[in-house]
Amino acid sequence: MRKIFIGLFMLSAFCMAGFSREKGKDVFKKKHIRETMVKAAKWQLKNPKHDPRDWTNGAFYAGVFAAWETTGSKDIYRAMIDKGDEYGWTPYQRWYHADDIAICQTYIDLYRREKRREMIQPTVDTLALLLAHPYPTKGIEVIKWWWCDALFMGPPTLVKMGMATGDKTYLEKNDEYFQECYDLLYNREERLFARDLNYVIKNDGKDRLESNGARIFWSRGNGWVMGGLVRILKELPKDYHKRPFYETVFREMAAKIASLQQPDGLWRASLLDPEAYPGGEVSGSGFFCYALAWGVNNGLLDRATYLPVVEKCWTALNGCVNEDGRVGWVQPIGADPRRNFSEDSWEVYGTGAFLLAGSEVIKLIRH
Repeated sequence: MRKIFIGLFMLSAFCMAGFSREKGKDVFKKKHIRETMVKAAKWQLKNPKHDPRDWTNGAFYAGVFAAWETTGSKDIYRAMIDKGDEYGWTPYQRWYHADDIAICQTYIDLYRREKRREMIQPTVDTLALLLAHPYPTKGIEVIKWWWCDALFMGPPTLVKMGMATGDKTYLEKNDEYFQECYDLLYNREERLFARDLNYVIKNDGKDRLESNGARIFWSRGNGWVMGGLVRILKELPKDYHKRPFYETVFREMAAKIASLQQPDGLWRASLLDPEAYPGGEVSGSGFFCYALAWGVNNGLLDRATYLPVVEKCWTALNGCVNEDGRVGWVQPIGADPRRNFSEDSWEVYGTGAFLLAGSEVIKLIRH
């Protein structure tokens, strides 16, 4: 029965990708990319989910800002300004939690254009609390970020703030917190991040493994990390003393991720046991596409090696966007890969990942 289910699921995924194969050349035209990005952004803006300041929308609005940079859409820009004004440019509820400051990345990006101090003052106040107090969780009070998703949420916020204000304390603290999370969660053998401490601290003495015996590494979690690394590296000066560390982690992960791409161009929810969750997952795949394309565009990754990976993924991602602009095949919220999803499964962070990917893929096209 399980084999039949997997077969049907894989057939569904194959048909899903057919749309983009039929339009294979179009998806690599700049006009098509811009139009699809605008359509996806506007659909998602008209169909909100969650508090606009939570972590899901932190990822979404990162994509919205990238969509505006790529397309110049005044409607998209106005939507960001209006949302910030509506909520007073405040982070979400918890000053100590990386998830709740992710939205501040967009505030800072907009501040650098608008120069309105009220756009970043609540973030400045919140980060002052974050830097001054230990993270109150897990009984290990000195740990700030103990789950890998946090590396998309927190570090770019600190680095952007440091670059926007000229206060290098933010950069130094980010280096400290990132290194701490890296030491806790990065598996140097697999060159991937465990989702959180629950996957590396074995209270019962037993490893947590997939059905095929492989370690559990979540696609979206590692997508968050790679996307976060891009957003750090885009900000840091070329001569910053810790930049080589971030570049090394980025390159190591990129090589591993590229080796795990599936034949349809997407990645599976569980990176090392793709058959356990056979459907292509868009949010993790979108962040990988974004990161790998950025790496090629900025000379960190070899074009001949990684461009085919990006092209294959971008083609597949376009097959997951319906005619209305809704991005489907997104795994729901959860703390592990074991969640079913389909073409009707959408989440705002999936759209954010798609928009970020498009913002870099378009730069690969020379004419």
